Parts: sequence; C-alpha cells; structure tokens
Amino acid sequence: MTILGISGSLREGSHNSRLLAAAARELPDGVELRVFTGLRDVPPYDQDDDTGDPPAAVARLRRELAEADGLLVATPEYNSSIPGQLKNALDWASRPKDESVLRFLPAAVVSASTGSFGAIWAQMELRKVLGASGARTVEGEVALPHADRQFDAEGRLVDDAMRERLRDLVGRLVDEAVRDRVAA
Repeated sequence: MTILGISGSLREGSHNSRLLAAAARELPDGVELRVFTGLRDVPPYDQDDDTGDPPAAVARLRRELAEADGLLVATPEYNSSIPGQLKNALDWASRPKDESVLRFLPAAVVSASTGSFGAIWAQMELRKVLGASGARTVEGEVALPHADRQFDAEGRLVDDAMRERLRDLVGRLVDEAVRDRVAA
C-alpha cells in the first residue's frame, strides 16, 4: 500500500517536509509513504493547457496520485491560507472534475509552523479545497506549533503526545485506504 505525501513548502529544510518524514515513521508495516517532489515544476493552471496532453509535471502529479491508495498533505500557512503552489497543483489534479484523480481518494492533512497555532487556518482551507475536489478527508488534525523546536537531530518529533496524534491520524488514513481496497 502506498500513501502519496505532498509538502506544500518548496523550501529546503521545510518543517512540513520534516513532518511528512516523521509521519512515514508512524505508518504501519507494509505501508510506504512516497513523497511527490515535483511541486515546484507544476505550471500555473490554465484551462487552455488542460488537454489530453497536459504538461509533463501535471501528468506526473496525476499519475502519482492515481497510483496512490491515499494522500497525506503537509501544509505551511501563508497569509492565513495554503501556499499558492500547493493550491495550483490541487487545481490541476482536480480536473476534469468527473475524472479527477482526487475523487474519492482518502486524504489527511497535517501542518507545521513556527508560530503558536501550527498553521491551523491553512489546514481548514486545505480540507475545504480537498473536499471540493472530491477527496475524502479523514477526521483529525495534527497542527505542529513552534516547529523549529519540535524535531530532534534525526528528524523525529520530540513530543510523545504529538507523535501519538500523528500515528493516530495516519492510521485512520490507512484504515480508509484499506476499506477502499476491500470494497473494490
């Protein structure tokens, strides 16, 4: 089973990318987190370019989403919302609506921020976007505040309670993906 991870941050050393790596450690045996690394390459959405032969980065994004059993998105918060590049990629993935690779895909949202609230507003926005795109977001949240102090030298979460919340959330995501496989 494969969960596709997308970090909404393009920054090297991103706290959200680190949070995805921490989530990978919490997945059950037999489940792999594959991180999409092409977010920077996805061009601005333009319906004129959304043809049977989309840009290569878009085709890759759609393919990786279609091959995944679930989606885990880690988002920073920019101006109380999600980063434009992440929203843009989700716009591409959601088209055409009736054939969207996000449609019915189990998804979970996590976030990290150096601020006190852990990017909780961005999480709410991202849940809305994913829901409007047809994904099924699982209940629960992991909003990591003061992210610059939350990881040890090996990239592990230092807070046991936060690590347990992350384990619980990715466990629910995997449970949803398993239910989909059984129903298929």
